[in-house]
Amino acid sequence: MLNRSSKQDLPMNRCLALGDFALPRTGGSTMIAHKTVLTTGEVAKLCNVAPRTVSKWFDSGQLRGYRIPGSKDRRIPIDQLVRFMRAHGMPLNGLDSGRRRVLVIDPDTSLCEAARSALGKASYDVATAAGALDAGAAACELKPNVVIVDVALADLPPHAVVRFFRTSGQVPAPKLIGIGIGLSDAQGQGLLQTGFDGYLRKPFEGRALLQLIEHVEETRKVAELI
Repeated sequence: MLNRSSKQDLPMNRCLALGDFALPRTGGSTMIAHKTVLTTGEVAKLCNVAPRTVSKWFDSGQLRGYRIPGSKDRRIPIDQLVRFMRAHGMPLNGLDSGRRRVLVIDPDTSLCEAARSALGKASYDVATAAGALDAGAAACELKPNVVIVDVALADLPPHAVVRFFRTSGQVPAPKLIGIGIGLSDAQGQGLLQTGFDGYLRKPFEGRALLQLIEHVEETRKVAELI
């Protein structure tokens, strides 16, 4: 049972705030199970070229990415690297695995790790954040398909979560699942009306979380077919 008991470089200016909360402009220690952004050195190893060659690709606009605010360091999102490698006939070496991505926002480290373990066994990539200060950075880094958030967080009210993810520019927008201790059906319905896609009362089994994620994801697939 998942019981209660807990930065990467920030791409683009949009990633500097979650809701009304300012975020730091430097990296940190958000736990990312699977990297979605690479350095020029990492790209060079994957493409079997010198780092300066990757820098030239970046500077000429052939390989899209961004610079770290306040420095000359470059970062390349995986999806942009995949597009570049495909266009130039380079082997992808598994970069386009298509694994689903989940962000868990909760200060309870034991719950986060239990969720990471349960979802990891189901082949999800998982990132965790303790609150607003690192959630925005993690979201921009991971580009999650599903976001799970403790709705009792004082610095991250439900309406701020919905506002951020529904206006983040990510297409499609991630599904939102609210979790909380003693969450009533009335409160859950309120979350749905606010813009959440599902809710779950703590504590819960890993199986229940996985089933809810699969349900909201399936709802997305059905909507896309209509």
